[in-house]
Amino acid sequence: DCVSFPASFQVFPSQDPLDRADFNAVEYINALFPTEQSLANIDEVVNKIRLKIRRLDDNIRTVVRGQTNVGQDGRQALEEAQKAIQQLFGKIKDIKDKAEKSEQMVKEITRDIKQLDHAKRHLTTSITTLNHLHMLAGGVDSLEAMTRRRQYGEVANLLQGVVNVLEHFNKYMGIPQIRQLSERVKAAQNELGQQILADFEDAFPSQGTKRTGGPSNVLRDACLVANVLDPRIKQEIIKKFIKQHLSEYLVLFQENQDVAWLDKIDRRYAWIKRQLVDYEEKYGRMFPAEWCMTERIAVEFCHVTRAELSKIMRTRAKEIEVKLLLFAIQRTTNFEGLLAKRFSGCTLTDGTVKKPEVPPPSTNPFLEDETGAEADEIVMEKSDTDKPKKPKVPDNPFHGIVSKCFEPHLYVYIESQDKNLGELIDRFVADFKAQGPPKPNVDEGGAVLPSCADLFVYYKKCMVQCSQLSTGEPMIALTTIFQKYLREYAWKILSGNLPKTTSSSGGLTITSLLKEKEGSEVAKFTLEELCLICSILSTAEYCLATTQQLEEKLKEKVDASLMERINLTGEMDTFSIVISNSIQLLVQDLDAACDPALTAMSKMQWQNVEHVGDQSPYVTSVILHIKQNVPIIRDNLASTRKYFTQFCIKFANSFIPKFINHLFKCKPISMVGAEQLLLDTHSLKMVLLDLPSIGSQVVRKAPASYTKIVVKGMTRAEMILKVVMAPHEPPVVFVDNYIKLLADCSTDTFQKILDMKGLKRSEQSSMLDLFRLRLPAPPPGGDSGGSLSLSAPTPEQESSRIRKLEKLIKKRL
Repeated sequence: DCVSFPASFQVFPSQDPLDRADFNAVEYINALFPTEQSLANIDEVVNKIRLKIRRLDDNIRTVVRGQTNVGQDGRQALEEAQKAIQQLFGKIKDIKDKAEKSEQMVKEITRDIKQLDHAKRHLTTSITTLNHLHMLAGGVDSLEAMTRRRQYGEVANLLQGVVNVLEHFNKYMGIPQIRQLSERVKAAQNELGQQILADFEDAFPSQGTKRTGGPSNVLRDACLVANVLDPRIKQEIIKKFIKQHLSEYLVLFQENQDVAWLDKIDRRYAWIKRQLVDYEEKYGRMFPAEWCMTERIAVEFCHVTRAELSKIMRTRAKEIEVKLLLFAIQRTTNFEGLLAKRFSGCTLTDGTVKKPEVPPPSTNPFLEDETGAEADEIVMEKSDTDKPKKPKVPDNPFHGIVSKCFEPHLYVYIESQDKNLGELIDRFVADFKAQGPPKPNVDEGGAVLPSCADLFVYYKKCMVQCSQLSTGEPMIALTTIFQKYLREYAWKILSGNLPKTTSSSGGLTITSLLKEKEGSEVAKFTLEELCLICSILSTAEYCLATTQQLEEKLKEKVDASLMERINLTGEMDTFSIVISNSIQLLVQDLDAACDPALTAMSKMQWQNVEHVGDQSPYVTSVILHIKQNVPIIRDNLASTRKYFTQFCIKFANSFIPKFINHLFKCKPISMVGAEQLLLDTHSLKMVLLDLPSIGSQVVRKAPASYTKIVVKGMTRAEMILKVVMAPHEPPVVFVDNYIKLLADCSTDTFQKILDMKGLKRSEQSSMLDLFRLRLPAPPPGGDSGGSLSLSAPTPEQESSRIRKLEKLIKKRL
C-alpha cells in the first residue's frame, strides 16, 4: 500500500498529512498537540479521527460493491467487439472484389485506345522518314550538280543539311537504297575535297613560281565548304597556304646568308610583321575568322625561326658572345611579348606554358623596385596594385616559342656572370684596402659594408634576367655561381679583414703574462678595429638574412621540379661562422684586457692584508676596461641586439671561470684577506650584472639568460671564499660545511680550498680522508666517479648569506 500511494497521489493529489508517503506519526501528534495545554482538546481530536475513519470505511465499502459486476460486463463487451470485427472484414472483402471487377473493365475500355496511339505514332514516323528520304534524294542530286559547277556558296549550306538528314538514316543502312544514297554523299564529299585542294593549288602554287591566282569569292566559299568536310581537308589547306606564304622567308634567311646571324635578328621579326600586314590586306577576308590564319602564320614562323636559329647557333657556337646573345634574346622576348598582345594563343598545341599560382605577399627585399638604369632590366613586384614594367612570363602564352632555342647556349651568359662576379669581388677587396675600414660612428650604430648591398643588387639583377631567359637548368647553374661568390665574399671581405689577435691561440699566453711588468697594458684593439669588427658582424648578419631571402626567391623563379636543388644552407652557415668569429674576437679582446688585473690579484699577498677597505685596484682595472669596451660594442651593435646579448653571455662564460681559477691561485689567504676578496667578488658581480647597460643613459634590464649565468658563476666564487673563511676546526664541521655550500665536491676542488687556507700537508691528508668519508653516497645507477653533483643552494639562501656577509663587512669597516 505504501508503494501504491505515490502513483495514486499523482492522479488525485491530496493535502492531508496522513496521505503523505513520508508520514511520521510522532511529528503528526506533536503538530496536533504542540503544548501541554492543548491536551485538554484530546477528546475532540479523537472524535474527529474516528469520524474520518468511518467515512473512509463507507467509501471503501461503496467501491468494493461497485466492482462486483465488472467482470461480467467486460466479457459481454469483448463478445460485441468480436462480432463488429467480423462484420467489418466482410465489408472489406466485398469492396476488394468490386475493385478487381472495375480494373478489368477499364483495361477492356482502354485496349482499343492504345492500339490507336501506336498506329498514330508509327504513321507519323513513316511520314517523317519519307520526307527525310525525299529531301536526301533531292539534296544528293543537287549536291552532285553544284559540285560539278563549283557553286561552293550553295554547296556549303546544302552539304551541312544533307549530312544532318543522313544521320537520321543510320539505323536503316541495311536497306540497299539508303546505303546507296549514303555512298553517293561520301563520294561527293571526297570529290569536293580533292576539287577544293586543286583550286587552292592553282591559286597558290607550292613551287617557287610566281603566284598566278589570288584571293577570290570562289576560294572564300570553298573555305566554308572545307569547314563541313573532313578536318584533314582544312588542315591541308592551312598547311599548304602557310608553307607557300613562308617560302620566301626560308630563302632570304638561309644559314649561309649574312642576315641569318644573331646580330641581324631584328630583320627576321621585321619581315614577318610586313608579311602579316600584307596578309591582312590581301587574304584577311578569304579565310573564316575562326581559322585564326594570322596567328597560325605567326606561330609557324616562330617554329621555323626556332629551328633555324638552333641550327645556325650549333654551327657557329664559337662566335656567340654574351652581349650578342643577350641582344638576340632581348629582341626575341620583345617579339614574343608583341605576339601576346596581338593574339590569344588559341592555336598553340604544345601546351608547354602553364599559368602558376599567384605567390603570396612576401617581405623578401628582392621584390623591391630598383631605380635607375637597372630598373629597365629587372621585373619587380612591389605590390598587387603596382604594374610590372615588363609583361610577366607566365602571362605570355608565346613565351619561349622562339627564345627556347637560346637555352642550350646560356652557358655563355653564366660564364660571363662568373667572370663579372669575380671581378666585382676583386674590386671590393681593392676598395677596402684603398679606403680602409669604415670610420667609427657610434651615434648611428655599426654600419653594414656598402659592398654587401652592391653584391646583392647585382645578384638580384642576374637572377631576374636569367629567369626571363630560362627557369630550368641555367637557373641552377647561376645558383651555383651565387654560392661560390657568397663564400668568397664571406672569406675575402669579411673574415679576411677581421683584425688579427696578438697570438696564434687567439689570446695571451701564460708566458707572456708572467713576463709582463706590474701595471703594464696588453695589446688591445683600437677604437677603429672594434668598430670594424662590429661592422663586419652587422654585415654578416645582413648577408645571412638576405641569403635566406635569396634562396626563397630563387625557388620562386625556378621550375617546380628543380626547387629541391636550390639550397644555400652552406652559405648561411658560413656567414654564421663569421658572426661567431667576430663575437669571439670581441670577447677575447676584453678578456685579454682583464687578464693583467686578474694576474695582479693572484700575486697579491693576501695573508698580509690587515683590514678590509674599498674595492681592490685590480677590480677598478677590470671595471675600467669593461667601461671602455662595452659601450662602444653596444652602440655599434645597436641594430643587432641579439648578437650583443651573445657577446655578453660569451664574455661572462669566459671571464667568470677564469676569475675562479685565479681565486684558487690566491694562497694562502687570511681571514681578513678572504673578506676583502669577498667584497671584491661582490663588486665584480654587480658590475657584470649591469654589463649590458653599463655606461648607457637608457637603463635596460639584462636578459634573464645572461643574469642566470652571472649569478650562478659569481655565487660559486662567493661560496668558495665563504668556505675559506670558515674555521677548519673541528674538521667534521668544516667538511660538512664545504659539502653544503659547494655543488662541486671533487677532491681536486677540496684540495685547492685547503691550499688557500694554508694548511700543512699532514693536515690536508687527514682532511682529504675525512672528506672522502663524509661524501654522501651516490644514487643507485648513478656515476660512481670522484666528483659528485650536489643540489645548489636556493637563491633565497644565497641572498640571505650575502646579506649577512655585507653586514659583517660594514661592521669591520
